[in-house]
Amino acid sequence: MIIPVILSGGAGSRLWPLSRELYPKQLLPLVTDRTMLQETLLRLDGMNGLGEPLVVCNEAHRFMVAEQLRQLGVKTGAILLEPCGRNTAPAAALAALYAQECNHPEDLLLVLPADHLIQDAAEFRRLVGLAVARGEQGALVTFGIIPTRAETGYGYIQADRLAADGAAAVKRFVEKPDLQTAEEYIAAGNYYWNSGMFLFRADLYLSELEQHCPEMLLACRETFSRRRTDLDFIRLGEAEFAACPADSIDYAVMEKTTRAVVFPLAAGWNDIGAWSALWSVQEKDEAGNVRIGDVLTHEAKNCYLYARRRLLAAVGIEDLVVVETGDAVLVAQRDRVQEVKAIVEQLKRQQRDEALLHRRVNRPWGSYEGVDAGERFQVKRICVNPGASLSLQKHHHRAEHWVVVKGTARVTCGDQMVLLTENQSTYIPLGEVHRLENPGQIPLEIIEVQSGSYLGEDDIVRLEDVYGREPQQGEG
Repeated sequence: MIIPVILSGGAGSRLWPLSRELYPKQLLPLVTDRTMLQETLLRLDGMNGLGEPLVVCNEAHRFMVAEQLRQLGVKTGAILLEPCGRNTAPAAALAALYAQECNHPEDLLLVLPADHLIQDAAEFRRLVGLAVARGEQGALVTFGIIPTRAETGYGYIQADRLAADGAAAVKRFVEKPDLQTAEEYIAAGNYYWNSGMFLFRADLYLSELEQHCPEMLLACRETFSRRRTDLDFIRLGEAEFAACPADSIDYAVMEKTTRAVVFPLAAGWNDIGAWSALWSVQEKDEAGNVRIGDVLTHEAKNCYLYARRRLLAAVGIEDLVVVETGDAVLVAQRDRVQEVKAIVEQLKRQQRDEALLHRRVNRPWGSYEGVDAGERFQVKRICVNPGASLSLQKHHHRAEHWVVVKGTARVTCGDQMVLLTENQSTYIPLGEVHRLENPGQIPLEIIEVQSGSYLGEDDIVRLEDVYGREPQQGEG
């Protein structure tokens, strides 16, 4: 059996301001109307011998991941929650330990990053099918992308002579080269881009990890032994995982093993690592511009123009990336978008929220969005999904006014419970125990006006929560 292991733990800082730490690129619809995570799962449709996927994600993303899987109707074997990022090798080890725990140690793990684009899904499935035999025989398979240009932004895999089944033994992995070296690789004809996609038996990966990086495997075993089930999630030992060495599958195992083979792949692959990559794969107008949202242009050429909330007008510009969101605007030269992460680092040093989340914040019950704020007040638009409810809670420093603008609200305030419909309102006094629920069949939307001496998201005491969240952990 093939178990897809979807790695969904990245931050995608080079796609800021659209990608944020708490809402990263793999959870966004960047190329189609499906998110990158959903597209990764959908391209597996029709593959033979496929088991239920395992998803490894950051704990902070768990409800968004679960909701996106629910939208597809995908049932997972498990959603493993990483307490912190430790790169891909420990993530794959945890998936292998899970397979071992389920008495499937010889199953093949198909390890796929959740943020890659593959335009020819049929060719991808065909090549995975060819690689199965090698994996079952004990090879650790990686998929090397047949290069279309001398690219300095990817690592490369040097391959030996191709065998009849299309595979080749791996000679070596090499780091991102300079342009001259990349051109030499292309001319040689036996170098492939390192895709970060793998196929190997769970037991053999653990065996190789024990041989080449035993301290990592020990930490992962300790982490897995401390696991506990929470709703649809498997929570892992936090302290144990924090102590685990951080490394990629390439460095920890593939560069050291004698079992590595590569299958060259030509299927329209792109890792969507920066805005220039999105520009290269999306439909353009007659002037070479990608225009998304409410965008007007005059004599603009070869630009990526994205407007989420407002009209974006571009005049007389060329080779730029302009991205507008509700709380930030990015303007960058298209050939320098790799440096966007420097802005994210500045935001983090200044402890600014724009590095972490959007003005619209997703929660397991729905979402909320900042509308306005000033001294001692804040206005939010809150959307609650049908049948969902916020936690039973209270605040020490703020009171709240709620006005229903769409749907029906069931409001608990103290020992009173009332139903409110459109244009009706209620008041939640400071310190009063309260809860907001949507008993209806359509989304509930309310406008919330907060007032008080402190309006931070940590001024919440959760008394009861259907989502298993901690007593104090942000809005709702």
